[in-house]
Amino acid sequence: MRSKKLLPPPLLEQNCLPWHPPGLMAGVDEAGRGPLAGPVVAAAVILDDLHPIEGLNDSKKLTANRREVLYDEIRAKALCFCIAQASVQEIDELNILKATLLAMRRAVMGLRLKPVLVKVDGNQLPVLDVQAEAIVKGDSLVPAISAASILAKVTRDRWCEKLDAQYPQYGFAAHKGYGTAAHLDALRVHGACCEHRRSFAPVAKALEAGSICTGDAPLPLACESGASPALVMAQASLYS
Repeated sequence: MRSKKLLPPPLLEQNCLPWHPPGLMAGVDEAGRGPLAGPVVAAAVILDDLHPIEGLNDSKKLTANRREVLYDEIRAKALCFCIAQASVQEIDELNILKATLLAMRRAVMGLRLKPVLVKVDGNQLPVLDVQAEAIVKGDSLVPAISAASILAKVTRDRWCEKLDAQYPQYGFAAHKGYGTAAHLDALRVHGACCEHRRSFAPVAKALEAGSICTGDAPLPLACESGASPALVMAQASLYS
């Protein structure tokens, strides 16, 4: 009797759509999952093939100055975009993963044009009413996701700079809320402020020590959406 060969286990591969439906594609990415403070920000972008943007890449691989330049160019040339967030309170209530997916959903739902396909950086997908595909390292592979990562990163970094002006003792402008040695030292000395995430261990530890820094909450990071001038004019002509 012929012996049966044991087959190797199948490779775990990312599920990809076997075909791409015709129509608009949106890229989605987030910024701020790891920090100890502040909202998590997500952006969705639909690029315009007729107005390509050179130099798009994962925002973490770009200099701050280059991100700022591309931020303005994306907002000017993209067919449409939306920047959304999930607040510190939502992060603490839901957990950071669910809050991130919520911010992504808000970004997609806020687009002025409805895509037929959404490509999301990473291996998790938000709940959407359109087809979606998760792409690991998508912010380096898909231009629309790269554009979304830049919008999200610049938006959150600017928010951290405003927070730094209100709470200079923490150094938010430098570490952007991440758990650096300087930030952890500031937590131990000054306690947690209103924008620290209570569900994150270093912050919870500071609160257990009874350290709370009082102060006014900064202005919330509001959802923002926009479209290219050509799209705005075309939509206006429908009602003229």
